[in-house]
Amino acid sequence: MLTLSVCMIVKDEKDVLYNSLNSVASFADEIIIVDTGSTDNTKDIARNYTDKIYDFEWCDDFSKARNFSFSKATCDYIMWIDADDIMPIEEQKKMIALKEELDTSIDIVMAKYVTVYSKDMQEQFSFYRERIFKKNKNYTWVDPVHELIIPHGKIYYSNIKIYHNKLKKSPKGRNLRIYRKMVKNKVKFSARQLFYYGNELAFNKYYKSAITIYKKFLSNKEGWVENKIEACKNIALCFKQLKDTNTALQYLYESFIYSLPRATVCNEIGNIYFENKQYTNAIYWYNLSTIDKPNENSGAFIRHDSYTYIPYTQLMLCYYYIGDIKNAKKYHELCKKLRPTDAMVLHNDKVFEQYKNKEKD
Repeated sequence: MLTLSVCMIVKDEKDVLYNSLNSVASFADEIIIVDTGSTDNTKDIARNYTDKIYDFEWCDDFSKARNFSFSKATCDYIMWIDADDIMPIEEQKKMIALKEELDTSIDIVMAKYVTVYSKDMQEQFSFYRERIFKKNKNYTWVDPVHELIIPHGKIYYSNIKIYHNKLKKSPKGRNLRIYRKMVKNKVKFSARQLFYYGNELAFNKYYKSAITIYKKFLSNKEGWVENKIEACKNIALCFKQLKDTNTALQYLYESFIYSLPRATVCNEIGNIYFENKQYTNAIYWYNLSTIDKPNENSGAFIRHDSYTYIPYTQLMLCYYYIGDIKNAKKYHELCKKLRPTDAMVLHNDKVFEQYKNKEKD
């Protein structure tokens, strides 16, 4: 059976670290903790699980910290996990089975990263990430922020899920500050770095600057197609914030240059028509969202509600506003099947019950 090192970089994680380490202890042959400057009792918690705890002077570079953690690993394979990630019992069992059954010619194991989920652990936003690596391949992390290992070699897509259990916000503006430091130091940005720099600018409400960076990214031939589509959508959202819905629509339509219409894009087009009370047009685009199917193995961000609950909700409203109560109720029932205890569903239940009573009268 293969051996597995679990590597983690931490800083002030006392509120989440116990749960994370507890969830990997059942399958990890060794646990590597790299502390980047904790001032709480993070290291005391870690000592209950491992004596392999190392200090790393923070230098605004997540890749360097992760590469340092990997350099301390001694097992056949290396897995990374964050302090606010957890693996429920079922996922731990899958990991134990993976260790017993994995073809050792596999270089990288991909696992699903679930970053938004319901109370009953149903995934709402997820994507596949490179998660486990053969040590002797000497894989290297790149990019100071939104770091990654570029997958290559023999890759296996597993059915394992890691859940992101974020309890605290990241330091405000930290990622944007790192990107601006790179700009100041005249670092040449890769296409991927441009995309994530645009994301950070948009997240921090620098909409005009974000649009400029996204456009630069779109003009770069090396950009990944899924990021191109996302960039078009994000540019549109920036223009919406700037009260320019016509240009927003143009960029949503531009995303079709790169591939077939995505549900997330169709929903945003529907939203613009909905906000302008053009309900028939909105219905067309929300319907298109329900036809699209997510490609789980593409590596793209997948917001599962974009294919079902979100367009169903909007279709219910559109039909309600044009007076087609039959179709409105149809989509309400679909929403109810997905989220029977949702506050909005319960409210709408009462609304449609009134119509049912009127029909009886």
